[in-house]
Amino acid sequence: MSAPDTQTTPEGQAHASTLSAELDYSSPSSDDHASLARDTVPVRSLRAEDFDAVARIDAHITGRNRSAYLQRKFTEALEETGIRVSLVAESDGAVAGFVMARVDYGEFGRTSATAVLDTIGVDPAAEQTGIGHALMSQLLVNLQALRVDNVRTEVDWRYFGLNRFLADCGFAPAQRVALSRTVERDTHR
Repeated sequence: MSAPDTQTTPEGQAHASTLSAELDYSSPSSDDHASLARDTVPVRSLRAEDFDAVARIDAHITGRNRSAYLQRKFTEALEETGIRVSLVAESDGAVAGFVMARVDYGEFGRTSATAVLDTIGVDPAAEQTGIGHALMSQLLVNLQALRVDNVRTEVDWRYFGLNRFLADCGFAPAQRVALSRTVERDTHR
């Protein structure tokens, strides 16, 4: 970036010329900032009519039908919360990816606003096109506007691709330990 043109006043003081052209930061040839994924992929809020596409993508990724789970998440995202943060990305006018998240204003004794990323998916036919990064980028911008302090999620350690993607998006292991226990069924009933 070059310095602006200067002119000298009759008093001998230099000042920036108003005749020089302004820098165009939106120029596609500018290498000052990388293009943001959310600027190249259409991302919008999740709608009820997106259910079939989301369920199809999820089944393609997981290899199982999780419609009941997804229906609960849709109901939660669209009807039970005042803050909607779940998103879909489109490619050629069709849903090509989704992220379902929610905002919790305090849990487990903490009072900070935390977002929970419940599930994210990209149509396998649209992988490596920036859709996942566009969804995550837009989600983070929306959460920042809501003054959310952090985002957390849980991932099976064997999902190496998803773990790599999340690491690429800035996620790291938390300073918390998730504990679980099997609840045995009473067989004497």
